[in-house]
Amino acid sequence: MMHGTVSSDHVRIDYGDQFRAGIIVPSGNAVAEAEIRAMLPPGVAPLFTRLALRGSSEPELIGMLSGLEDAAKLLADAGVGKIVFHCTAVSTFAPHLAGDIRARIEQATGIAAFATSDAILAAVKALDMSPLTLLTPYIEPVHAREIAFLAAHGIDVVDGGCLGINTNAEMATLPPSALFEWVARHRPAQCGGCFLSCTAIRSAGIIARLEQHLSRPVITSNQAMVWHLLQLAGISQRVGGFGSLFEETRQNVKAP
Repeated sequence: MMHGTVSSDHVRIDYGDQFRAGIIVPSGNAVAEAEIRAMLPPGVAPLFTRLALRGSSEPELIGMLSGLEDAAKLLADAGVGKIVFHCTAVSTFAPHLAGDIRARIEQATGIAAFATSDAILAAVKALDMSPLTLLTPYIEPVHAREIAFLAAHGIDVVDGGCLGINTNAEMATLPPSALFEWVARHRPAQCGGCFLSCTAIRSAGIIARLEQHLSRPVITSNQAMVWHLLQLAGISQRVGGFGSLFEETRQNVKAP
């Protein structure tokens, strides 16, 4: 061994030898990767690629899917076990869209796939959260489409609101403390839980505190995706501190 080097026996590097997941995120998202890594247990590694998404207009959201197959194939090159299309606003754009996204990825790569919206539906079902409060950072049309998406899947939204923010880059600047205070003000009596939507907001660190404050389960887009990924991969280990969803131990979630 050369002088000044460190033996690999003394350096802990997690290569994801138990499971590697390929994850497609919007190009402007500066939050999802950090939160996902924090929530994944040792031995499970996320490999990321990006598709262009800079705003929240309909053409921009749908346009993100134009490079879907190419992005999925790049992840397939790394031998990932699953591929995730991870954007809430796109995958909830219409009730059928997640199914189209899954089919396109699986046809292009031969690897099982799911979208953020699949994970959200599974999480809401697992925690029996309908009716729920929906809080998003989105502009009004995106927020309204998400309400319609949930309704199409039998989930009632009884309260909520949106912040009117257009870009992922702007969403990333919201301090967790400000998010906490905003969510904490929404506490309707007839509500099974709170869904704090969007992969681009710094929400993972406040889930447990919000649950304690609201006395109800809270799910977020990044948390639901990680939970669903681990369920589908058959991995029972969970990282603590990310809410009651991670304490949900049922292993009967089926791949969509």
